[in-house]
Amino acid sequence: MKITLLAYVLLFAFMSSQPLLGAADASNDQVVDTFGKKLRADANYYILLVSPIHKCGPYDKCRSSGSSLALASLGKSCPLDVVVVDRYQGLPLTFTPVNPKKGVIRVSTDLNIKFASRPTCLHHSTVWRLDHFNVSKRQWFLTTGGVVGNPGWETINNWFKIEKYGDAYKLVFCPSVVQSFKHLCKDVGVFVDENGNKRLALSDVPLKVKFQQA
Repeated sequence: MKITLLAYVLLFAFMSSQPLLGAADASNDQVVDTFGKKLRADANYYILLVSPIHKCGPYDKCRSSGSSLALASLGKSCPLDVVVVDRYQGLPLTFTPVNPKKGVIRVSTDLNIKFASRPTCLHHSTVWRLDHFNVSKRQWFLTTGGVVGNPGWETINNWFKIEKYGDAYKLVFCPSVVQSFKHLCKDVGVFVDENGNKRLALSDVPLKVKFQQA
């Protein structure tokens, strides 16, 4: 009886110490916008680039300018891909943490990123997801057509994180919604293709960003 009781106590202690998959620790810093206000899951934001693109593709020279993020049709009509646009405000986005009951966005937390604009592709959402590996360009590009929530194997490519990066932030693809599954873990950067399109892709050079409420 004592052995059974001890085993139960140990099991309960173990379960109590385990965080929810993909959940943020309460000590994780809250992400703030350009005015120092906390990012909230029920608000729209622009993702602004605050540093030049240091590593570009072979067909374009690097340059710094006021830039944000938008959608573009590149080589296919749908789904639309995530791109950098210069001298343009871009499109507003929303952030949804893995635990939707959490109203604020914290660093190192699995979340979905979604363009708040109405989808132009009938059967594809504006939720970010990691596309299939592009063999010809040897790149992992960010596209749309993902889903919000439902963390698991089927949605593993839909989860991103915000991490502190100097005096700003960076976006990371490093999902932990399935902790027993070893997946890619890399920064989100920019790849410039042969047509000059600045496409978001996994990179060794992170994109430095800030968030401005729309």
